[in-house]
Amino acid sequence: MNESTASIPEAAPPLQAVSGQADDLVWLKVRHETVYDYDAPVELAHHIAHLAPRETPRQQVRDWRLYVDPPPDEWLQGRPIVDGGVPQGQSSVDSWGNTRVAFSHARVHARLQVVSSFEAGLRHMPEPDPDNSPPWEEAAQELRYHAGAVRSEEVEFSLPSTYAPRDAALAAFAREAFTPGASVVVGSLALMHLIHERFTYEPQSTNVATRAPEALAELRGVCQDFAHVMIGACRSLGLAARYVSGYLLTQPPPGQPRLVGADASHAWVQVWCPAQGWIRLDPTNAVVVGTDHVALGWGRDYADVAPLRGVIRGGGSAVPRVAVTVTPMAP
Repeated sequence: MNESTASIPEAAPPLQAVSGQADDLVWLKVRHETVYDYDAPVELAHHIAHLAPRETPRQQVRDWRLYVDPPPDEWLQGRPIVDGGVPQGQSSVDSWGNTRVAFSHARVHARLQVVSSFEAGLRHMPEPDPDNSPPWEEAAQELRYHAGAVRSEEVEFSLPSTYAPRDAALAAFAREAFTPGASVVVGSLALMHLIHERFTYEPQSTNVATRAPEALAELRGVCQDFAHVMIGACRSLGLAARYVSGYLLTQPPPGQPRLVGADASHAWVQVWCPAQGWIRLDPTNAVVVGTDHVALGWGRDYADVAPLRGVIRGGGSAVPRVAVTVTPMAP
């Protein structure tokens, strides 16, 4: 296979420091392959990939590689990507701190293959503490804009977005979980379980353009829809929530259930709690995000962190084949 490869840039800005020792990490190996077999030749294509995983206090990353076949005719924007000291492409950082890679094909091609692979070390993090959290009404009031206020990242994620707007039906749904005086953590956990109980996980019942109000009306969808509904419901009460794109462990340890959404890109939610920061919740599986969740990036909704998107001339209609494998590594 004729490939172009890229790795995390040596000249990248400093990543957030990770506390603790490496031996307390659970290491997972991730491979994400996307293949387009086009109905007609593609004459020109421009793509943006959000496939570089983030480093966070709970996640270390090593040996990220991006393989593109056919090799791009041009890598677009930003910071040079190097592999073994040889320039391979360009990356840049978006508004939310996610690394993105843009590339272009000017030669005719009938097939596109993009493979991202890396190793992620996950650290066990404390569960959200229901007793260390203000009432949700108080948290929502703090996020409301007022004259002279400095617009923070949390405020940005309390505002509506295309797929997770503020909506009366979403607000009514959220109030079933966020009862008067309930803490942010208690309400968020209740909303996560409410979505898991009411919604049916049904692949192909929605599409990438489905918005949270439509998914709520149908009470079915996939992880993207579950996340959008939870985010939109929180925002409709004035709370801040953001969309996280990532992966799940393909096969769980013995004795543990297999989580819904493995073998494909996954999505979950982070809700802002003033006392604890961003709490990580997976409404598709009704679990607090743990060491079987690998984060790629986050944004207001799916549109900010779609793994691969592009504009092409030609190609006809082609549905991508996506294969994700997340496997544990030996200690």
